[in-house]
Amino acid sequence: MQTVSKTLVTDFATPPIDIEESILKPLGSEVTLSTDKTEDGLAARVGDADYIITQFAPVTAKVIGAMKKARIIVRYGIGVDNVDLKAAAAKGIPVCNVPDYCIDEVADHTLALILAATRQTVPCANVIKAGQWKLPVPLTALHALKHMTVGIVALGRIGREVVNRLKPFKCRVVGFDPALSADKIRAAGCEPVTLDSLYAQSDLISLHCPSTEQTKYMINAGSIAKMKKGVIFVNASRGTLCKTPDLVAALQSGHISAAALDVCDPEPINTDSPLLKMDNVIITSHIASVSPQAVKKLREDVAHAVARRIKGEPLVNVVNGVLV
Repeated sequence: MQTVSKTLVTDFATPPIDIEESILKPLGSEVTLSTDKTEDGLAARVGDADYIITQFAPVTAKVIGAMKKARIIVRYGIGVDNVDLKAAAAKGIPVCNVPDYCIDEVADHTLALILAATRQTVPCANVIKAGQWKLPVPLTALHALKHMTVGIVALGRIGREVVNRLKPFKCRVVGFDPALSADKIRAAGCEPVTLDSLYAQSDLISLHCPSTEQTKYMINAGSIAKMKKGVIFVNASRGTLCKTPDLVAALQSGHISAAALDVCDPEPINTDSPLLKMDNVIITSHIASVSPQAVKKLREDVAHAVARRIKGEPLVNVVNGVLV
């Protein structure tokens, strides 16, 4: 089929974009991958694009304002905090995400971070590689989940799967989600509590909420002060949920005894970040969602979202209220 439209991929962690091309080229849409992920660079590239696919690049009001033909923006992923939803809505551009991929991967990765933080597997492995046979951390740094209260903040698809994975470890699990009733939180396997009560009771806190105007930097000096001294902090959700300087200060003081992070703010993490020098911090590079199966589904679902727009079919997973 002759090319009649253009799909611009602003950025993608694992090119090439052959899966997207296999779905969209037969529909007459040329697929190109931008080489410039900056705001100014994207603003210069999006003008003639009919369809926009994005991952982490800043699709800001300026970038959206430069769109002359765009009929949809689709994000590789669940969260859409890199896209200015209000600006897109003002231009009548629907924004879609993929909310039902990588659920098991992120839940598995969260459990791995929890176990690594409670059993100190990283420093214990590193000391052996350094030629020593010893316990490299204080005895008090090792914990059994059975004796802990774990607080889960947000009980969406991923949060609920994390709870399911924790059940065999026999820990007490408390949960907070403002969108769910107490009965639904109980049905998910948690004792329902307020957020402040979760902070006060939990030996380990794991975040599973999106980054929104309401949740951005919810973990800060004030909320940390409400937490039990020695709490373990786990975040495989969004880096901007946590104010990094306040996390660093709490780790240095011992108020937070350990942190296990798949996300940080900013990303990539600054090479001079104090977090990189702390033995009680584990960091992975925002890869909790990754597996061959998850990436394949993600790419197919994103391309099919664009395909629906091309064919004039009803859209699914519109997150900014623009219905077409």
